[in-house]
Amino acid sequence: MRMNKHTGLAVLLIFFGALILLNKTGFHIGHHVMSILFPAAMVGLGFVGLKNGKSIIGWILIGIGGLILLGKLSGLIGLLVAIGLIGYGVSMLRCKKSVY
Repeated sequence: MRMNKHTGLAVLLIFFGALILLNKTGFHIGHHVMSILFPAAMVGLGFVGLKNGKSIIGWILIGIGGLILLGKLSGLIGLLVAIGLIGYGVSMLRCKKSVY
């Protein structure tokens, strides 16, 4: 198969079509991926809008997509904050210097 500029788009379209079919047949992994992919695409289109000089619509898409992503990824963000707090607490216990 010869690679050209349309090959990547074709592979993405096949992948997204397969995710939609998996969701319709009962495998719900596609739903989770698509629920994160749509706001990420909005953020990406916002950046494209900014690069093309459409700053108002670009910032609107980035803002809305970012807020949706923040809501979707809040569990992961909370997990990362908890891991960071545990790591910082352990590093404070290992350091035996007295601050007082």
